[in-house]
Amino acid sequence: MKPNFTTRQRSSDSRLTVSRRTMLASLGLLSLGGVTGVASAHPDGAITDEPGEDDVHVGELHGHGAPDPSLPLMEHDVATSSEIVSEGPSAKVTKNLAVAGRGERLLPQGTTDVWAHEGYAYIGTFNTPCGTGVGFGSGELVDNLVGPGIAVFDVRNNNNPEYVGSIPSVAGSRTNDVKVATMNAGTILAHTNEPCDGGPGGFELYNVDDPLAPEHLASVQTDDINELLRDAFGFVDFGVHNTWLFTQGSKDYVAAVVESELGNFQIFDITDPTNPTLVGAWGAESLFDSSINWFTTTDFGQILQADAYLFDGFGSSQNRFLHDITISDDGTHAYLANWDAGLVLLDISDPTNPQFVSQAIDPSAGDGEVNSHQAWPTADGSVVVETEEDFDPYSLTFEIAEGPNAGEYPAAEGAITSPIANRPGGVLSGTTTYVGLACNGDPIPPAPTTNGTHIAVIQRGVCAFTEKIDNAEAAGYDGAVVFNDEARGDGLVTMGGDPVNLPGVFVGHSTGLAIFGVADDSELVVGASGVGLEIVSGFGRWGNIRIWDYANEANPVLASQFDTVCSANPGDESCDERGTYSVHNVIVEGDKVYVSWYSNGVLVLDISDPYNPVEVARYNETGPEFETENGGIQDVWGIYKVPNAPWIYASDRNGGLYVLKELGSGSGNQGRDGDDRGQS
Repeated sequence: MKPNFTTRQRSSDSRLTVSRRTMLASLGLLSLGGVTGVASAHPDGAITDEPGEDDVHVGELHGHGAPDPSLPLMEHDVATSSEIVSEGPSAKVTKNLAVAGRGERLLPQGTTDVWAHEGYAYIGTFNTPCGTGVGFGSGELVDNLVGPGIAVFDVRNNNNPEYVGSIPSVAGSRTNDVKVATMNAGTILAHTNEPCDGGPGGFELYNVDDPLAPEHLASVQTDDINELLRDAFGFVDFGVHNTWLFTQGSKDYVAAVVESELGNFQIFDITDPTNPTLVGAWGAESLFDSSINWFTTTDFGQILQADAYLFDGFGSSQNRFLHDITISDDGTHAYLANWDAGLVLLDISDPTNPQFVSQAIDPSAGDGEVNSHQAWPTADGSVVVETEEDFDPYSLTFEIAEGPNAGEYPAAEGAITSPIANRPGGVLSGTTTYVGLACNGDPIPPAPTTNGTHIAVIQRGVCAFTEKIDNAEAAGYDGAVVFNDEARGDGLVTMGGDPVNLPGVFVGHSTGLAIFGVADDSELVVGASGVGLEIVSGFGRWGNIRIWDYANEANPVLASQFDTVCSANPGDESCDERGTYSVHNVIVEGDKVYVSWYSNGVLVLDISDPYNPVEVARYNETGPEFETENGGIQDVWGIYKVPNAPWIYASDRNGGLYVLKELGSGSGNQGRDGDDRGQS
């Protein structure tokens, strides 16, 4: 059944306000912060539990839509197949790639994706600086190289990229992703909006037939696809993390990754780019139950069940929301990197009615996190290369060491706590005391005066994690375990906020009760002693590449995995302790994969045998001189390959645009530009 969609051009009053909270409270369906909220596994990214944090729950939903996909990176900034580990070195190396030109943009952790079209490169901006709205919609580029917006470089001479100005961002939002393609309606640019200071979500459309005079066409608001959530509960104006432009015959479309609760994959008809129309959608809730019409159901029980599925998953960053999309050149197949739901293939021959084809997932691969981040097929679709993004290279074991409840339990180390891995042997082991909520003004029992390590066990709620753990330290404790409240159950969160001095972890509600051998909260006594704990942290691994054999697209097979030395072995002496060694994005051309790999730089893999990928090129700079020129260590986010030419554009989060030339045979023609990607 096809839904009746409503598409909103964004207006100034579309944002959620206090009136929505008032409305929900009057229905008895609102809970705030850590006081009366619900839920289980909060997804990737840390939350602070500050009373003013926008942690709104409708009924027993986990939150207002999907989590911000960039939260893990924000917190990281603060704080049966063959498996191939590259034989390439993990220190400084330039192999078969040469720097041809540089578009310097010294903006620490500020540069995001890169895309190119007809001699111009476009790069996005992360959270800082957040969008100001200055010059938005003016039809002109603004001179603001290290400011917000889309920075535009003239790369018609790849040896000498020239900054020509920036497309202004909307006020209060970041422009994470940008795509450009030649379509029936002209040269269209789409960029995403994700709130960073109270701004709108959705996406913007421009005509860039003249890249120096971008014509603003539309501001598109993106809402939840479920009528009940959207119309009764105000689930509207969500951020968009990625987009993809494609055509089918005379029709133009943009697909968007919308951070809604349901229907994260949304397709808009932009044949008239001044009047985009939502025509189709799909979400991972259909993997949970494909028989339900998720557009129209008003059964809140069904929505709650889907919510529980969507906020569940594997490892420490659990959720099944969409992260990125790639669409085949003919516009008929969509490859959805759906985080812990794995890699989903949809048939979108009819964009108004996407059809599920297959799900590629192997929770035993890599570090077991799944974390499907981005994917790209070969031209014939027979092989698909998928990336797993994982910013936590540590493995954590939480064990109740004695008593009738002895055993291992799920736990998540805090983003703000002192790393357990830095303790002797990577171990936090000791006795436990229940200290209640540990908020300011609460009576907190002092730590025992006996020798040894003493761990405060704290219940979640009322005040921020930072406040709780600081108060435990002031009472003389050496570590902290925060356990979830009864309403939110056994879901795990990554504790965020201001840094604290103590090591600490977060566990589920039942684990907190098990430490003290009680059945429910009413039996907990402040000052009571619990059993001993042993918490061990050590190196695990970063995210890697998975290569799938799609010879039978309805039943993909994991052909191989690929790691660098540092992604597979974070403790290797060649790895910079400041580095991020997770893979990020890929582009496939022919039998080659072009990879942005954060602190491993840019890699090129030969996948002519997908069961045995081979590294054939790398650009990985290190050292004081490079760091000065780059504004920090190498941290490559985005990758773009000019089709049928040797040119590669890489965006470094610290240093901006790098133009690389692939050397040797098989590197493509020597032409300046080829056909653009993202179009049929």
